Amino acid sequence: MTRRVAFVAADTDEAAAARERLVALYGDCPLGAAEVVVALGGDGFMLETLHGTLGRGQAASQPAIYGMNCGTVGFLMNRWREEELLERLARAETVSLHPLAMTAVGRDGRTHADIAFNEVSLLRQSRQAAKIRILVDGKVRLDELVCDGVLVATPAGSTAYNLSAHGPIVPIGAGLLCLTPISAFRPRRWRGALLPDRSAVAFEVLEGGKRPVSAVADSTEVRDVARVEVRQDDSQSVTLLFDPDHNLEERILLEQFTP
Repeated sequence: MTRRVAFVAADTDEAAAARERLVALYGDCPLGAAEVVVALGGDGFMLETLHGTLGRGQAASQPAIYGMNCGTVGFLMNRWREEELLERLARAETVSLHPLAMTAVGRDGRTHADIAFNEVSLLRQSRQAAKIRILVDGKVRLDELVCDGVLVATPAGSTAYNLSAHGPIVPIGAGLLCLTPISAFRPRRWRGALLPDRSAVAFEVLEGGKRPVSAVADSTEVRDVARVEVRQDDSQSVTLLFDPDHNLEERILLEQFTP
């Protein structure tokens, strides 16, 4: 049974109080020595924890992440319950997530790199619609998309911003990425595409001086981009833990039948 557990909490009174109770019951291990990190908060804090975990050493030394909901939506979190935590961790099912790697080149020529577990999105910065060319594996697939933006989402992120933009829900393990427009004006009837997760997607910003565009990898924003490349990074992964009766695959499936 796992005993090296570290507790981290979002910057809210509810999450801080939950952490105090759990530390009093189970103790607290330094993050550097933990087998499991219990993240207390909402989905936003879970993404912060995933980003922080991925940057720590080799994959073999990275702890698994078990979230408990002390926030709002909590799609990536397990239900809050302080009793029998070690038993829950021992029974938990694992899900491995690969991030998207974003490389954004600004109009000033500078290159910015970041990762995203939910989505990489391009968003207009001004009152005027963006004009974006889309290439997949080096081939132009859409010469000009006039829109508020466009995004590439992972299966785990397909129920987040992607779903709000009317993109499809993708099961974990489907081997697909969502390419979804945000308020497309031209071509008006284009609803996006499902791509193999080995695909390399590139966005070229047209008329960037007149119609500036920003690129966002989860919560990291790069302004005034000229070109953005996105691909799944199979060399990196994080492990999430879920209670068997509340696992991620089941929740993604249920989302497709929710009115």
